[in-house]
Amino acid sequence: MAASARRTSRRVIVPSNRFGLLVVFYDSGQPTAREQTNATSSIQVPSPLSSRASIICNQACRRHAQTMPKTQRSRGNIMRTSKWNITGALAILAFISAADAQTVRPALDSIEAHLAAGKNAAGGRDDTPDFYGLVTAICVAPLNAPPRPDAPAPTMNPNQASTYLGPKKAFDDLYWMGTPSRSTWALTTSDGIILYDTQGVYDAEAVIVGGLKKFGLDAAKVKYVIVSHAHQNEVGGAKLMQERYGAHIVMGAGDWDMVDQSVNGFPKGKPKRDIVATDGMKITLGGRTVTIYLTPGHTPGAISGIFQVHDHGKPLTVAYSGGTEFNFVNDVPHFDTYLASVRRFAAIAAAAGATIIMGNQSQFDSAAPRLRMLADRRPGEAHPLDVGAAAVARYFKIEDECAQAARLKLLAQQHDFTQPRR
Repeated sequence: MAASARRTSRRVIVPSNRFGLLVVFYDSGQPTAREQTNATSSIQVPSPLSSRASIICNQACRRHAQTMPKTQRSRGNIMRTSKWNITGALAILAFISAADAQTVRPALDSIEAHLAAGKNAAGGRDDTPDFYGLVTAICVAPLNAPPRPDAPAPTMNPNQASTYLGPKKAFDDLYWMGTPSRSTWALTTSDGIILYDTQGVYDAEAVIVGGLKKFGLDAAKVKYVIVSHAHQNEVGGAKLMQERYGAHIVMGAGDWDMVDQSVNGFPKGKPKRDIVATDGMKITLGGRTVTIYLTPGHTPGAISGIFQVHDHGKPLTVAYSGGTEFNFVNDVPHFDTYLASVRRFAAIAAAAGATIIMGNQSQFDSAAPRLRMLADRRPGEAHPLDVGAAAVARYFKIEDECAQAARLKLLAQQHDFTQPRR
């Protein structure tokens, strides 16, 4: 009885339909005769964690015991040969407790509340700038998987004449070139051009080189190309700008890796690994600076930026969002990464006083239609792209709220999948 009183045992097996079978042992003292007899039996004891953490020694214990000589098949020996110690056990128990705390199914109304908040942030009421394209893309019909490294090669656009939009001079020192869905921005300086994003591989020549030429700008003056992320319609023209014009390519490390891993994405060849973006890196040319921030989520190496432009000499601050849609691995950790990046860059943009939001997809920031409004701009009116700090904050709120909704949906699906069938 004395020996029994001094004994301490813990065994936790998390249900295999959640985490796979995880057995934690901690044992002190000698096994009793009853334990020796029942070493390979199913034994249940009260759970210190929750009813969802079953305390059952089942087939895993039996398989482990069967590998030992019969004379050693006591429960104490089985436990000791498993090489678990109290430190490891407590760490895993803490992990299980944290995971178990997330097993409550997110309420449907909480998911809908986040979606409603995201949609309400779109604006469009009382003459506020609207972001309905963004809401549609990530709140109404979001993508939910990353492009495959072996995805089919991009194809040439058969309707280039009808889909390419005329380039626009957006500000004193910033030019826009693109299509209804994709943007390339050229920031001009006294020492050359900083280019942001490069269109698709078959579009870059006409859209970028041709677009610059229409303004009397030479593509050979492009010194830096900042690629927000390595999807086909952003990185496609990087090799052209690097190989033909000698521009430096700036991209996040994770996205350089994506380029390396791509099988069919570069039918004209891949750009050579060049400048790897770091957090807070400054790209300076001709007295102008783009400050880069790592914002992983949309892709592993997505980067965003802060820089200034001028509207009739007036300086304005731009927040360039480096990646938006949910076409990444849809699981909770990836959404956590995405949300952390959105919130951090939103705070950076606010601290910088950004009143302009830009990105690589013109249907999100409404670049193309807003630039068309320049033709009717009256003296004293705000620039159509100068939407104000509150609107910039709303843009990030849409991303935040709709990502939270998608994350909660995943948790709800996991909860339903792991519940025992009745």
